[in-house]
Amino acid sequence: MQQSELKKVIEALSKEKGLSKEIVVEALLEGIKTAAKKKFGNKAKIEVRYDEDQGVIEIYKLKEVVDKVENPELEISLDEARKMAPDVRIGDIIGEKIELKDLGRIAAQIVKQLFSQRLRLAEKQLIYEEYKHKLGDIVSGYVHRFDKRGVILSLGRAEALLPEEEQVPGEKYIRSHRIKALVIEVYRQQEPQIVVSRSHPAFVKKLFEKEVPEIQEGIVKIMAIAREPGSRTKIAVTSTNPNVDPVGACIGVRGSRISVILEELNLTTRDKREYREKIDVVLWDEDPAKFVYNALAPAECTKVIVDEENRTLEVVVPDDQLSLAIGKKGENVRLASKLVGWRIDILSETQYLRRQEPEFLKLLQVTGLSDEVAGYLYEAGIKDLKTLAETPVEKVAELTKLSQEEAEEVIKKAKQALSE
Repeated sequence: MQQSELKKVIEALSKEKGLSKEIVVEALLEGIKTAAKKKFGNKAKIEVRYDEDQGVIEIYKLKEVVDKVENPELEISLDEARKMAPDVRIGDIIGEKIELKDLGRIAAQIVKQLFSQRLRLAEKQLIYEEYKHKLGDIVSGYVHRFDKRGVILSLGRAEALLPEEEQVPGEKYIRSHRIKALVIEVYRQQEPQIVVSRSHPAFVKKLFEKEVPEIQEGIVKIMAIAREPGSRTKIAVTSTNPNVDPVGACIGVRGSRISVILEELNLTTRDKREYREKIDVVLWDEDPAKFVYNALAPAECTKVIVDEENRTLEVVVPDDQLSLAIGKKGENVRLASKLVGWRIDILSETQYLRRQEPEFLKLLQVTGLSDEVAGYLYEAGIKDLKTLAETPVEKVAELTKLSQEEAEEVIKKAKQALSE
């Protein structure tokens, strides 16, 4: 390789890998030094230099000038040394020049391998230094490829893994499409070095922080967030300025701000504007009894009973709001509970009134029936243990939709309680 060619290769590699020329040169010199030691032995003293002006690599095998040579690999006689440097004296170290081609074909392969390894390590370190500060931030990348671990995103010089467990259920990823994700892990050497998530609650939080100027300015604060990815997110906000509506600031005029976030959360359906994952932005309150009114939105509450010792909130809602308050498969109350940080029990007004009757409450406790199932008995006039004990098994099974055996067990418990 000619002088100018080596300089061009180093400059090209430096640009391609995003590494400084010094790092590329250091990796090359280290590879050559290791290869030379493979040829001449580990005890050999090798010095490798790069002359940037000349664009050449110089290799020297260092030897000590001695009167009598005992180890030819490490020593050189005074007479031989003076052929290279007339002024040399005993005890000096002199370099015997070695041509790169003299290292042989195997050494050249070693140089290539070690050079690649060192460059890769340098790249990894560079990526680590760049992305370790982005932990917990959002990055944007293209869907590059798929493998058994998940989706690989191209972030430019780096790649990130979006594992299956960090993906949104039902979300489809298309090669070359640009998506955003939250950085949750950054490793120094492990492959891949960067791990991202789209299902983490903090992903939604960061999207709001980027989209809402009032949050960036510290006027609006996100106090709590609960998420079931692909379905629903609840986010509680407050304002440090009484003149700023925190909920309105997050939603934007005609939903302009929240729609941007919804589109990012609903990749699969965003072109159709059919958002699978909904977002409830609610007002935070330090009083859990007041907070739960907002957290259960869109359902309305009529009463809240607070059990501070057990951190439980018993919430009463209108009969026609019960299913809305609970949500599909219990989703609404489950998210509200996460948001508030307390257990939430939902009762309809009818269920609450029933529970004020001591006999019905005792019936619930003894039989272990749910409020809903016991309600079927109540509506049929079976409001206490005595009436239940006298009711035919077939009738109880029919009213409660329990099996014959289960109905028999319920009646048996009622009779046992009465006999005690």
